[in-house]
Amino acid sequence: MNICVFLSAADLADRYTRPAKEFAKLLGKGGHTLVWGGSDVGLMKVVADGVQEAGGRLLGVSVEFLAAKARPGTDEMVVARDLAERKRVLLEKADAVVIMVGGTGTLDEATEILELKKHGHTEMPVVLLNTAGFYDGLKEQFRRMEDEGFLPRPLTDLVFFAEEPVGALAYLEESRGVA
Repeated sequence: MNICVFLSAADLADRYTRPAKEFAKLLGKGGHTLVWGGSDVGLMKVVADGVQEAGGRLLGVSVEFLAAKARPGTDEMVVARDLAERKRVLLEKADAVVIMVGGTGTLDEATEILELKKHGHTEMPVVLLNTAGFYDGLKEQFRRMEDEGFLPRPLTDLVFFAEEPVGALAYLEESRGVA
């Protein structure tokens, strides 16, 4: 399975990197391909290292203005013109999406895939990995959107909230019929 992971390129504390490494190891051992922003820095590097070390494949999608930070030695690297094209290519190459901790770029990517699902333009499974409660506020906001009628589909149809890496991958594999 090609699993797109949206996440930060920042250097982060162990409470975020440890679960990311765990997820990466599970992804690689499962024989899956990491589809990610292609950067060789911060949390993006941590996850790519973990996937590669565990035997998984790496498919990066960088962007021209960040190409100098692109990871060498990937199985495939695409360099997009701009961020909009990067998101489009990431999603085209994905069978499933995991949203890990991140900043405004990650939030932008997360809302785009959820908007596509909301309107029925994709049915790929989406997991929000709520490491160390990072997305508790966002989860609450999504629930409010659902409760107050802003979502035409149940929240559970749009996104699965996982607290642990093993639950995130198990949900994706079950959703995609991967043993």
